[in-house]
Amino acid sequence: MASSVTPPRGMRDFLPADKARREHALGSIRQAYRAHGFDEIETPVMEDAAYLHAGLGGDNEKLAFAVMRRGITDEALAAAAASGDALSLADLGLRFDLTVPLARFYASHRADLPAVFRAIQVAPVWRAERPQKGRFRQFMQCDIDIIGEAGMLAEVELISATASAIDALGLVGCRIRVNDRRILARLLDTWAVPAELHERALITIDKLDKIGVSGVAEELAGLGVDAASAAETLGSIQNAGWHLADEGEPPAWLDLDVYDELLAIRAAVTGIELDFDPTLVRGMGYYTGTIFEISHPELGYSLGGGGRYDGMIGRFLGSEVPACGFSIGFERIIDLLADDDDAVTDAVLVIHEKNASPAELMALKQRLVAEGARVRLAGRTKNTRALLERALADGFSRYAFVAADGEIGPFRPLGSSLD
Repeated sequence: MASSVTPPRGMRDFLPADKARREHALGSIRQAYRAHGFDEIETPVMEDAAYLHAGLGGDNEKLAFAVMRRGITDEALAAAAASGDALSLADLGLRFDLTVPLARFYASHRADLPAVFRAIQVAPVWRAERPQKGRFRQFMQCDIDIIGEAGMLAEVELISATASAIDALGLVGCRIRVNDRRILARLLDTWAVPAELHERALITIDKLDKIGVSGVAEELAGLGVDAASAAETLGSIQNAGWHLADEGEPPAWLDLDVYDELLAIRAAVTGIELDFDPTLVRGMGYYTGTIFEISHPELGYSLGGGGRYDGMIGRFLGSEVPACGFSIGFERIIDLLADDDDAVTDAVLVIHEKNASPAELMALKQRLVAEGARVRLAGRTKNTRALLERALADGFSRYAFVAADGEIGPFRPLGSSLD
């Protein structure tokens, strides 16, 4: 029986046209980030298991692919299977995001980096997700982070650079939802939620879009919160936006100092509109302050997000280092992009007779390449139309025939030749 030739579940192959489209989009993102003063770095695809399971990655740690140590005995395998402690057999793991590797990278190279370091990371990550539409086990992340800047300038730069990348990709209608973990903590305190239950309460609030105000209030009641009070509060702040504190006495849960910081960020950001959403949570437990997400009115999911995570890098260094980051959800965005006719400005198919001179063909190819074209040589076939259709699908824009004696025919646009 023939073995399967498909990729592992949750992972994908990309045909040349798809790969070219993805790389063009990634190039636009990188260019936008670099224009805002960020520098690209690269880290290994694997990290020490101890770093990946140090409590820095939230629930994503449970989705990390572990790499087994060499030389594991059958007895050790059986013991780990019996105890359910498979991680004891692993010393490495595939990275599940780019933030934990960045924290380790900065701790390793701090002496060689500027006091305020602006990093770009564009690379694949791996998670043992249950594969489904929009969720993959291998996918690209496009991250920018600022390390060493404690003030709101970091948030302003990150959001503005992300807005530039969104604009470069040609996406329209996007907005940024913002909130702050300190506002959420104040909200939970007004409901008298014990500190040890804050994370569970935030997970519940994060379900607001799925189960509604009544559903969230009912779940919070299980944590000791008065359901009626929770429903009233959530109902009053849902979609309230920036007008929440404009009139009358501000609500008890609204931290005015933090709210003023968000207002200042809004005033300083360029290129995109910001919406204040006091119910925005973000799932990662390492966020300590401002959090944000890219939203679109026609989509029921975010297109990226991030926030401030001042406590993470200190876990590696033993001293606090302010940090803030923003990640574009590349796999979600790439499907929204229109085909870009300018991705390749000039791509030429040179169709030659079988006995055409290789030297003359290469001379023609080198001349066209020097003029800025992408060039493919193809031997003439009986079914020339199929050859042209394949080239058109691969993004080629024009073609020419080369005879056996080296005579070059006229260059014709591909599209019109197939009408």
